[in-house]
Amino acid sequence: MNSHSISRAASGQGKANRLTRRRVLKTAVFGTIAAGLGTRPANSAETGTDVSGGSRQIPLKIGIRAASMRMVGTLDVIKRAAGMPGVMGVELQATSGKINLRDWDIVRRYKRAADRWAVRIPSLAGVWDRGVRIHSPGASDSLIKSIRAAELLGSSVILVAFFRKDAPDMSHESSYGPIVTMLRKIAPRAADAGVILGLENSLSPADNKKLVDLVEHSSVGVYYDLHNMAYYGYGDQAISGIQLLGKKRICQVHVKNGTDLLEQRGPIDWPAAFRAFNKIEYDGWYVYESSHGSTDDCVEDTKKNNAFLRKYVCMPVR
Repeated sequence: MNSHSISRAASGQGKANRLTRRRVLKTAVFGTIAAGLGTRPANSAETGTDVSGGSRQIPLKIGIRAASMRMVGTLDVIKRAAGMPGVMGVELQATSGKINLRDWDIVRRYKRAADRWAVRIPSLAGVWDRGVRIHSPGASDSLIKSIRAAELLGSSVILVAFFRKDAPDMSHESSYGPIVTMLRKIAPRAADAGVILGLENSLSPADNKKLVDLVEHSSVGVYYDLHNMAYYGYGDQAISGIQLLGKKRICQVHVKNGTDLLEQRGPIDWPAAFRAFNKIEYDGWYVYESSHGSTDDCVEDTKKNNAFLRKYVCMPVR
């Protein structure tokens, strides 16, 4: 075998090892959750229901941010979430807290806790290291480290945040071009880890569509937050933006109504929003980014918000 053949063989073996590792990680996580679902309430929206001809309704996947639980930087957040009926996952902060996901031993401990309590970690937020923003030279490095943590945890989405002055002017290529270039560079790394970079920002739905389409990679989507759309001046476009972006671009959804329950009046008509998600057959996670006075308040409010979601969300049949 010549040196070129050896190089090709080593490269192929390395890729195979990466793929095998990723399959093992995801199989372990999904296997644990599948076993754990048997202990949850028998609710068709949560466990999936046989429909006909072998088709099943996709389970309603409800997650919550560790920050909403007021439990950032503690492994106990996994056990506490496991005790919240209807909650199946926790969105962790990558760089915040006394312990965080820049320590690989801590990442492994979170993974073991998630397996023990049958709780998913569907996504990671807070991925920028200190002083880093999406325009910073260190942005790529922050994303790469977060992608590695997400792969080890079986997470499928990384929240890539950039608001106000950090958000590009989508009418000028000089402003959005560097971000597009950086995301194109990182997207293959994310794809190899089975991760989607979910963009959450202060842009309009139309500008988010333009940005994602310019990157043109399946591992870059929109982490859609309707409440943010209203906060940044696009409230009239928040619900119509669901159809505009569509299932192809929306990789995950934040759900919140400030300090109020979803059933209370707020800037977003949540029943109409959920009908729009139903229409595009969105089948991903709904993650609470709600505000609460305490962890106990969060638990009680989440029970009521879960009932609201189950009333209006109809997951698609596959």
